[in-house]
Amino acid sequence: MDYLALLCAKLTAFGDLITVDTDLGAPVPSCAEWTFYDLADHVGNGNLWVVTAVSELRGDRQVEAAPKEAAALREWYEETADAMVAVLSGEPDQEAWTFSSTMPRTVAFWRRRRAHETLMHLWDGQHTFGAADPFDTDLAVDGITEVFELFAPRMIKRGLATEPEVALHVRATDIAESWVYGPGEPVAEIAGAASDLLLALWQRKPAGDPSLTWGGDRTAGERVLAGPLVP
Repeated sequence: MDYLALLCAKLTAFGDLITVDTDLGAPVPSCAEWTFYDLADHVGNGNLWVVTAVSELRGDRQVEAAPKEAAALREWYEETADAMVAVLSGEPDQEAWTFSSTMPRTVAFWRRRRAHETLMHLWDGQHTFGAADPFDTDLAVDGITEVFELFAPRMIKRGLATEPEVALHVRATDIAESWVYGPGEPVAEIAGAASDLLLALWQRKPAGDPSLTWGGDRTAGERVLAGPLVP
């Protein structure tokens, strides 16, 4: 998967949401109390965080407030995107600081992570102003894998979630892919298109959304899903 090309495409699509007519104060339903301005500020500062992680091999960059006027915000955002793409255009195995102790600390880590981060926040922005596009199936499958490989164990390690007591089977209905999270044989199954499953794991869709179906002990399965599995 060409994560850098995907990242560039999603960064551009997010930037296109910022126009002179954009309501920066519009609430983002999928991001708690954030406004669209907060979302754009978060994505842009995340881009700059990666620049520091790669160019300075550290993760303690001080956050700067994004401009609050739409035209200036668009310009600032595009500058952060360009700066991140520049540092991620080096060799994939180039050393970088990352927040993971279990995956290679390289540029390749950030290409994948920021592709998925931007993908999800692009969905948030699109959802704010109308219908959001579903995710490409292969990309959604990779995003689900990332949740279980990277974020779910990290949430437990950070004390932000507890170990699941039972196992949940997660099954994509549009492709022959499935995952098991938790100990032992699964006691419940959640199934749906990979895009809908990824949105559920990232708490963008509720467990009872009509696009998802349940089997087995749903109550126990919902407890596993509630994790939280991601930040």
